[in-house]
Amino acid sequence: MQEIGREILIVGAGVIGLSIARELSRRGIKRITIIDRGPAGHEATFAAGGMLAVQAETDEAGDFFELCSASRDRYPQFAAELGDETGIDIGLDQAGTLYLAFTGNDSREIDHRYNWQKNAGLNVERLSASETRKLEPFVSPDVREGLIFPDDWQVENRKLAAALLKFVALNGIELIEGTECRRLIVKNGRVIAAETSSGKVFAQQTIIAAGAWTSMIEADPVRVPEIRPIRGQIVGFQTAKRFFSHVIYSPRGYLIPRADGRILAGATVEDVGFENLMTPAGIEYVRRNAFEIAPSISGLKIAEEISGLRPKAADALPVIGGFPHVENLIVASGHYRNGILLAPITADAVADIVVGNRVSSLIRSFGVDRTSLSG
Repeated sequence: MQEIGREILIVGAGVIGLSIARELSRRGIKRITIIDRGPAGHEATFAAGGMLAVQAETDEAGDFFELCSASRDRYPQFAAELGDETGIDIGLDQAGTLYLAFTGNDSREIDHRYNWQKNAGLNVERLSASETRKLEPFVSPDVREGLIFPDDWQVENRKLAAALLKFVALNGIELIEGTECRRLIVKNGRVIAAETSSGKVFAQQTIIAAGAWTSMIEADPVRVPEIRPIRGQIVGFQTAKRFFSHVIYSPRGYLIPRADGRILAGATVEDVGFENLMTPAGIEYVRRNAFEIAPSISGLKIAEEISGLRPKAADALPVIGGFPHVENLIVASGHYRNGILLAPITADAVADIVVGNRVSSLIRSFGVDRTSLSG
């Protein structure tokens, strides 16, 4: 690899790294290089469900809910901009998300979500069993009740990755795949170079967006946040027509209907290190929870099996921001189950730091120096 200087080096070409590169380019940064240990847009980005399910997945109000909400609300503009820039429709589906109860405990969970969200003035509606089945006729007749979240959406994650990669190609951003970042060389409070499997890369600013592989980057004396890989297994079914109009949740699983008739069902949450593969037990777990939601799909054959490693910090919250004693190093990792959802707001926040030397109030609770990162 040629040892020339860049303005920005981004380590990681998943949805977070690619979104950051795009936003920096839009703000006038010209010499941007992205490196990735594997193919760009793969790993967790490829294996994601693409849900923008802020209200369905958040148990309470607070800083994380505000961050997720701000990013979800950014998506219509984000999708439109990407469409204009690349000609790729990323499949933003704003039909909403349905949350179902099948047991007494499920109903108590619905009580909790409905009450705090209604009291907070959020857009949520409670449905009886009959109203739920009228909305989605193919869900189980055993459903007790449901919640509809009109503002929880979905996006085609692979089309999103394709659009971001096309933006990179169209705008002269250097992308180097199959290149592992092994160590950052830190001297006098600055990163002066990155040692990679292909040689040294020099840049004025380095951004770590390496997902589950973040902690494998050495940066002595900097303490890189510990990020663990958490495996998620998803299965996909193929239908001739679309069975469902909404993303459908239960407390145990979910179904994501795509416009082309695919139905994604997920997902496992497994702390198994870097063992990224499908297992019979994982497939059976996902199938069982999917068929609880909709026994009507139990006759469908599995058309796709997808496994990915989600990046999880000790407190399961994202890690976004600079390092106290290194002036030109930023991390954007630990997005766990919300990488697709948080891509727009993370890109905006990182660009604010790099270009405007400003830390967004939305990310102040998610810096590298918070004590909860120690586990």
